[in-house]
Amino acid sequence: MVLLGTGTPNADPDHSGPAVAVVVNGTAYLVDAGAGVMRRAEQARRLGVAALLAKRIGIVFLTHLHSDHTIGLPDVIHTGWVMERVKPLELYGPPGTSAMAASLTEAWKEDIRIRTQGPQPHTENGWRVNAHDIKAGVVYRDSNVTVTAFEVPHTNWEHALGYRFDAKDRSIVISGDTRPSDAVVTACNGCDVLVHEVYSVEKFKNTRTPEWQRYHAGSHTSTTALAELATRARPKLLLLYHQMYWGASDEDLLREIRRGYPGAVISGKDLGIY
Repeated sequence: MVLLGTGTPNADPDHSGPAVAVVVNGTAYLVDAGAGVMRRAEQARRLGVAALLAKRIGIVFLTHLHSDHTIGLPDVIHTGWVMERVKPLELYGPPGTSAMAASLTEAWKEDIRIRTQGPQPHTENGWRVNAHDIKAGVVYRDSNVTVTAFEVPHTNWEHALGYRFDAKDRSIVISGDTRPSDAVVTACNGCDVLVHEVYSVEKFKNTRTPEWQRYHAGSHTSTTALAELATRARPKLLLLYHQMYWGASDEDLLREIRRGYPGAVISGKDLGIY
C-alpha cells in the first residue's frame, strides 16, 4: 500500500491531496483522487511501484465527493488516457459519482474532440469512465481483492464511505473522512492495517475558532477519540493520514494517541509504502 497523498483541502506542498493506492499482484486500486495524485503516482513508480504507471491505473474508489478527495479525478482520467490507457476507467463511489463523471466528460469534451479527431495518437476508449454509484456492502471483487464499502458519518453528506480491502494475505481498512464511528471498528475488527484520518486534539483547543470546532467535532476524528476507537478495532497497524496538524508535528500526533492506545501506530507520509 502506498500513501500517494495525506493532505487536506489546505494547499500544503508537503502533503498532496488524499489518495491511497492498494497494490495487489501488480494491480493498483486507488482510494480517492486528491490534488497531485498522478504526479505522486509517477514518483511512486520511479521508486519501484510498477503498478502505478499512469496507463495501468484503471480502478478508483471514492469515499465521498468533497473537492479535496475528487479534484484529481480529471487527472486520473485524462493523464492515464494520454499515457495510453486502453480501457475505460472504472470508478466506484457514493450516489452522485456517476453524475460527477458525466460532468467531467462534458467539461473536457473539447479536449477529447481535439485528441480523437486530430493527428495525435490515442486509444479509443481510454478517456471513458464506467461510473458506479454504490451502497454499503461488497462492491467489487476480482482474483486479487474483495472490496467492501461501509457508511461513515461525515458532515452533512448523506452518503460517505469507508472501504475494506481483503486480499489473500492482508486486510486493509480505509476510513475516509469521518467522525468517530462504530462502523470503522466493525469493518476493521483486527484488520492488518487501519488507515484513519485524524486531528490534533491539543491544537483543536488552542487554534480553532468556535465555528471550526463545531465543524471538526462533527466531521473528523481527534487523536483522543482515535486512540479509543483503535483500542476497540485492534488493527495490527494504525496508520494516520489526512492529518490536520494546525501547527502540531507528527510526533505530537503520535504522543497524543499513545496516551490512550498502546498498539503500533505510524503517522503516514506522502509516498510512504506500508
